[in-house]
Amino acid sequence: MALGNMGMPAGTEVIVPTAGALAAQHHFGSAGFIPAWIVVAIVATLGEIAGGSILYAVGYYGGLPFVRRYGKYVMFREHELNRVHAFYERHGKLTVFWCRFLPFVRGVSAFPAGLSRMQKRFFVTYTAIGSAIFCFGLAYVGEVAGKNLDGIVAYVHDFASIIVGVITLLVIGGFVWWRIVKARNPQNDIAA
Repeated sequence: MALGNMGMPAGTEVIVPTAGALAAQHHFGSAGFIPAWIVVAIVATLGEIAGGSILYAVGYYGGLPFVRRYGKYVMFREHELNRVHAFYERHGKLTVFWCRFLPFVRGVSAFPAGLSRMQKRFFVTYTAIGSAIFCFGLAYVGEVAGKNLDGIVAYVHDFASIIVGVITLLVIGGFVWWRIVKARNPQNDIAA
């Protein structure tokens, strides 16, 4: 979760529901009186806050020199810095909260917040609230899915069979189309 909120490709949308499903299947130890899916959500939220705080610090303390030196590697150029700062000034601190609900954006939103010098207390508060809502929701979805895994697997099997059938038909159709086009235009073989 921390890596996913430092801009790395680690999808919260996959990790948290999977952990929630594993918790429902009793793959984790007992948390006492707290349901296991809630423990998953708490750990996920803390991971998001930690990762986001690190990326925020990189933006806050690295600032413009960091963007100049490494921005090209993360597709963030110096001229975009002013746009990001203006966006945060115009839309306010709640931007960080709303970014917690957008795939991909949620993993990199801490960096521009740091670049725009958002106050740390607001950043952590809005990140924590948004992450908690998102992680608790995903963990609960995983919990429900884990308790109903047998029924879900049957649907997934049927759906996978349909997908394989469609892909097979597309490959065969593409091959036949390619052969027809090649037969109609034999000069392509001579030119090659």
